[in-house]
Amino acid sequence: MAYSNFKNLLEFEKKFGIKNRRLNLFDEVPKLSASEDLQKALLIANELPIKSEKAKSEMIVAPILIELRNRNDKYFTFFSGDSLNVDEENDLNGECDFILAKDTGSFDLSFPIMQIVEAKRNDVEIGIPQCAAQMLGAKIFNEQNDINLDFIYGCVTTGDDWLFMKLTDELHINTKKYYLGNIEELLGVFQIIINLFRQ
Repeated sequence: MAYSNFKNLLEFEKKFGIKNRRLNLFDEVPKLSASEDLQKALLIANELPIKSEKAKSEMIVAPILIELRNRNDKYFTFFSGDSLNVDEENDLNGECDFILAKDTGSFDLSFPIMQIVEAKRNDVEIGIPQCAAQMLGAKIFNEQNDINLDFIYGCVTTGDDWLFMKLTDELHINTKKYYLGNIEELLGVFQIIINLFRQ
């Protein structure tokens, strides 16, 4: 699990020369109502003793991503637990919690646009370096496949707290966290990101 070897952003910066800074990534976020199916799924999740990362991914993260996929006419797909191996020598390899990709109908991963990392020990800050490494891995993967994007998005989540990031020539970490308790705003942020890749 080499992506998880990155424990702090200073190490990431020293290795790849990518500086980080906090920015407001989203000026106006539309509020999107959750479907009845998503509301039911999250209600069930709230009633269950969800303690593990696996449980959070199955009961919280996956239903949100399914909702977004259905909302966007299956424009994108997502992979859960797939490996993204691009540069083992530089620790850019290993399993990823979730990878959002443009849906090309392929069974295999192609055109990743966003990485989602489940936070360790229920702390989003701990997951930032790992997510940054996976975002860089996704960027390199695309370049290896002749896909050049100006940016890749990432997100670290505890299931309840969601922190978004954007990788350009720098790593931009959003100044604001979003919360499951305000699902309408959280869906709005995801929709902004998805819309950026429709062009």
